[in-house]
Amino acid sequence: MAGYGQFCAVARAHEVLGGRWTLLVVRELLCGSRRFNDIRRGIPRISRTMLSERLQELAAVGAVERVEGEHGPEYVLTEAGRELAGLVGALGRWGQRWLPRRAEAEDLDLEPVLVDLRRRVDFAALPRDPLVVRFEIRGHRPRFLLLTPAEASLCTHNPGFPEPLRVHGPLSALVAWWRGDRGFAGAQRLGLAVEGPRALARAFPGWFLRYQLAGIGPAAPASAELEA
Repeated sequence: MAGYGQFCAVARAHEVLGGRWTLLVVRELLCGSRRFNDIRRGIPRISRTMLSERLQELAAVGAVERVEGEHGPEYVLTEAGRELAGLVGALGRWGQRWLPRRAEAEDLDLEPVLVDLRRRVDFAALPRDPLVVRFEIRGHRPRFLLLTPAEASLCTHNPGFPEPLRVHGPLSALVAWWRGDRGFAGAQRLGLAVEGPRALARAFPGWFLRYQLAGIGPAAPASAELEA
């Protein structure tokens, strides 16, 4: 592929980082994913071949290093890769502030939302005893989030713990709450529901630190676009 032919550092960096998926791979690494399959869980539409190519490209420019971990190969950001946190953060803040947020009209995947939920658990707020939250999101297979005071795991089956809470409704309502488009009460008005013992159901939203950009409001919100 022909380059831009420019001396400018912006152009040169964009040649390396501007490819489809590249910055999302960096985002996953910045969020703590290290193994190939863990990175892919946060970007479910990327093919294995494409992910492998993007990791190789990032390694070639010195932003990623492949190391041998306890359970096989892992990918870690180098100093150059960690410096991309500012770029990824700025891009996220711009998108959160300036792009329309209408989850019901967006083509969304469930897996990245649940992966981010698992990452953003506030362990100090959890009940003392381990429990599983069952997610039955419309159009998707059930998923299970195991929560203990020290660990959160996303599973395809209940690993054998009590399952007192069931979260169900449209994916757009879950995204609207998680992304900060609506408060939890607003998401409930969109169809999101939490069923189970009242105390646990009421506490559920407080078990998470929420999407890290949720506090950024739109630059010019339409009336009532963001609700409590």
